[in-house]
Amino acid sequence: MNRPASAGLLGDTVARDYGWKLRLFNAFAEAELRQTIAGLQLQPGSRVLDAGCGTGEALGWLAAAVGSDGMVVGIDLARAHMVASRANAPAGALVMQANLTQLPLAPASIDLVWSVNTINHLRDPVASLQDLAALLRPGGRIALGQSSLLPDMYFAWDARLERLVNEAVRQYYRDRYQVSERELAGIRSLVGRLRQAGLRNVTARTFTIERVAPLGRADHDYLLQVIFRGTWGERLRPYLDADDYEALVRLCDPGDPGFALRRPDFHFLQSFTLAVGEVRSNERSAVVS
Repeated sequence: MNRPASAGLLGDTVARDYGWKLRLFNAFAEAELRQTIAGLQLQPGSRVLDAGCGTGEALGWLAAAVGSDGMVVGIDLARAHMVASRANAPAGALVMQANLTQLPLAPASIDLVWSVNTINHLRDPVASLQDLAALLRPGGRIALGQSSLLPDMYFAWDARLERLVNEAVRQYYRDRYQVSERELAGIRSLVGRLRQAGLRNVTARTFTIERVAPLGRADHDYLLQVIFRGTWGERLRPYLDADDYEALVRLCDPGDPGFALRRPDFHFLQSFTLAVGEVRSNERSAVVS
């Protein structure tokens, strides 16, 4: 499979649309994402850029954190995501369709860059982080959020099948996007990439998104639609033996008596990591050089 030269590492283009996955994830993880934003202790009146804003739910959360005197800007490459973001954005927020490698914003105009599950899609994350750092005011920060740096737990009662499914997903991504294990593992380097881009005072904190049965609607919909059907499903058949694939199908089928999300012992764990780096006034030239 040959990717267009303009596509991101995982094939992102202007026309690509996975908004339904973003909406379901944001509904599922809203409480934890809001908690993460609160932990940044944004000052009223701050200017915030959501780089890779997707369907725009976070724009409202960020706007609430900076208050009526603040400003929130959302940027995303995909046309469909822009339509959704503009519908979700609070009054006064600016939403633009743009490539993160060609940012249409003035230097030294932003206090915080917030970017979730985006840096792993870029072909040159360090160069893009340097471009984002150039937008920061003195003391400004870049906050990179990434889900699932640690292996998720889906089947607490069957660690073997869970491991095989995770390995099958990784192999599927290697085959589909023609990327190596090393390229896929680059997602784990949030701290290193912030430092390579010249950011200072880099910190990282990992939160746990944890759900147990019985599940609420947002949790049920995310796990069934995005994970069981959107990430697993038929695409994993070639990567599992027949018995393991059949066991997975039964666990993921709402019509099966053993459907995982109805089990009383269902226990789900997913990690969310936030790495934050800062640019100082006397280091700006080093960051953008």
